[in-house]
Amino acid sequence: MKRNLLVSASGVSLLCLLAGLSPVKALAAEIGSSEKLSEKEISSEKIASTNTIISEKVNNQMTFDVGSHSLAEYAVITTNETNPIIAQVPQNQQQTTSTGQVTSVSQLSDVQPTDWAFQALQSLVERYGCIAGYPNGTYRGNRAMTRYEFAAGLNACLDRVNELIAAATASIVTKEDLVILQRLQQEFSAELATLRGRVDALEARTAELETSQFSTTTKLQGEAIFAAIGATGGAPGSEDPNIILTNRVRLNLNTSFTGKDLLITGLQAHNFLGGVDGSGSVQQELGLTVPGVNLAASSARTGIEPQFPSFDPKDLSSKGANSVELYKLLYIFPVASKLTLFAGTAAEVSDAFPAITPFAGEGQEAISRFAGLNPVLRVSGGTSGSGLASAAGFILTPSKSLDFRALYGSVNANIPSSGDDILPGVSSTPLGSGLFGGSTVAAAQLTFKPSKSIDIGLNYANSYHEINILGTGLVSADSNALGLANGNLGIPVKLNSVGGTLNWRFSPNIALSGYGAAIFVDDSSSQVDASTTFTSWMVGLHFRDIIKKGNTAGILFGQPLYRTEADGDANLAAAGVDRTTPYHLEAYYKFKVNDNVSITPGAFVLFNPEGDDDNDTTTVGLLRTTFTF
Repeated sequence: MKRNLLVSASGVSLLCLLAGLSPVKALAAEIGSSEKLSEKEISSEKIASTNTIISEKVNNQMTFDVGSHSLAEYAVITTNETNPIIAQVPQNQQQTTSTGQVTSVSQLSDVQPTDWAFQALQSLVERYGCIAGYPNGTYRGNRAMTRYEFAAGLNACLDRVNELIAAATASIVTKEDLVILQRLQQEFSAELATLRGRVDALEARTAELETSQFSTTTKLQGEAIFAAIGATGGAPGSEDPNIILTNRVRLNLNTSFTGKDLLITGLQAHNFLGGVDGSGSVQQELGLTVPGVNLAASSARTGIEPQFPSFDPKDLSSKGANSVELYKLLYIFPVASKLTLFAGTAAEVSDAFPAITPFAGEGQEAISRFAGLNPVLRVSGGTSGSGLASAAGFILTPSKSLDFRALYGSVNANIPSSGDDILPGVSSTPLGSGLFGGSTVAAAQLTFKPSKSIDIGLNYANSYHEINILGTGLVSADSNALGLANGNLGIPVKLNSVGGTLNWRFSPNIALSGYGAAIFVDDSSSQVDASTTFTSWMVGLHFRDIIKKGNTAGILFGQPLYRTEADGDANLAAAGVDRTTPYHLEAYYKFKVNDNVSITPGAFVLFNPEGDDDNDTTTVGLLRTTFTF
């Protein structure tokens, strides 16, 4: 004789018994003496495996999954590459495991007295005590489940009933309930056995991991890039450089002491060359750096190349190829639900401010230095690639659609006094010394999202340089910020920089992105009376999941930094330069081999490079392979 499981509240309760899991949605099932419940009757779709649920409960601790969180959810953590940005420390990180035993159905915010299963849940709470909710106080009763999840819940309630029988404190377990429990236990015997086997295996694996793990507080994240770079064109009379093979390796140790803070310790090594005057670099071979000028820059530089490749700009000391250096040391910690602070002795502006544009990502996206970030983020060595500054600042997130950040950075904060002069007005510590006495930058960014498809970032930076440079590493004019006739590197300058970046995802896989920037330079001495203005802009299309999921591509066009105004002693162009507007055209395609390897071929073309019509159109090609782990 068949018997409907739903004839009493107890029967419903036994099917709704899951501790932290969802109740059965299809409750018209009947069990006969020889019938079995099918998976279709238990669940309309497969949601998650029991393995996942159990592992979350066994490993009941919050860990950082670097590079997988959105800006709206976090205030610090890193991007999808090894160069971390203070984009996201969890503000309200929630565990995925269920909460403890609830004592009243009223504690479950999404269960109402009018719900058909209300009495069943109430019975389970009051009679058996084997109901638990999710961390946010919900039960999620409409969520489907698998047979394994049902078995896990059944097992939890069996344990509770056995406890009650052993204690014999009350006659709350009826014969009817025991019969139904026995039949359910027989029905799900295979699943229960499998579940116990999985738990045993998981416990053994967890014990093994605990004994051999590197650290309970630290996760290692790494990135290795190999790139072949070739170029042609450049200044008149220059020869095309040889194709070179380069590498850059970064290792980040991401440590959390409280589960919400983050200490980033980053090490890197690379084999890029380029002395104080650019000697040994592809840009010098192309003739696009200013001969004999220190701290040289060029628009032909690729994105993975550090701004100061083989020397330390703090004291001009040389660095060998593939020497290990500390390029990141930052500590980020929340002090309130919407306020996070950060400080460190090896940091950059790009560590603190979201890039907005999808072209950002030295190891994964655009191949040039021009395309990745707004130039305002780059002033004063803000993206040197070597953790140039000591910095401190804050992140304020009043809402999910609004984010405000600001920082103060000092380049030579650890140097007590300037060295001897090596040029008139230029010491062997050209960026100055001390926390407040050397080259400094104060910067801020307001990021807001007027809709789910639009991100907008507004930037401002006020910076001071002991010498006459912009510190962006983008164009040759960088090393003569004021445009003085004789260069005069020893003139200190004050920079006021403003910029905006927009990213519009007008379809699921296509985004229109661009930026605009203006840098206003004034002398900060009584030696000259000069001021000048640089402008730059970029616009492009970014594509996701092209041909294969995970593949990305980009095509972009823009104007590199170009001097548009000059007053007083400043000049629009150096003597002998046929001044004209420069342009940059770039295309690349990132092929995702697997979750850890990607290959990116790409090229960019410079028209009128460095703003000189006499320079030949220059093409730089790159084949980049990126390994992440």
